[in-house]
Amino acid sequence: MSENANDFQALDDFLEDYLELPMRGRDGKTRVYRIEDPSAEDGLRIERITTLAARLASGGKPGDTTVLDDDEELNLYRMCLGSSYEPMRRELGWAQFKHCALVAMYWITVGRDAALEFWKIGSQPGKAPNRETRRQASRGSSASAAANTTRSPASTSGTKAGSKRRKKAARPRT
Repeated sequence: MSENANDFQALDDFLEDYLELPMRGRDGKTRVYRIEDPSAEDGLRIERITTLAARLASGGKPGDTTVLDDDEELNLYRMCLGSSYEPMRRELGWAQFKHCALVAMYWITVGRDAALEFWKIGSQPGKAPNRETRRQASRGSSASAAANTTRSPASTSGTKAGSKRRKKAARPRT
């Protein structure tokens, strides 16, 4: 098979260069924010920042270690959101704004599927969903509860407050 320009499809035929996120603003109106693919320079910066953050997290640093200060965090969000940054900052609450910025960051660094997963569950792709999502899933699924017939193991700690210590039964000697 020859390797030349005819063997490659144009990138823009399959590479998505924007992301559209529908959000309800503080005024109650739903708008679709279009997030454009960042410049190569900004893309490299975003990759560098997220790689550094991942290294710090995997290195077992304490949870109170600040990876980015407030200004650096907003600059990261500005790079991820591009021209949608200012309108989103004005029209959305902080939680919505941050969620959209993180979705854009996942789209830029990992891809559309990871961004969509984060959009839906609100946690890092591949990680367990947040507590509220798990609660809702367990409430709505009586089938899974009925299917689980395995009994929970009894406590083996033996340290129940106020309880008397049990005597071991004597074993017959042989």
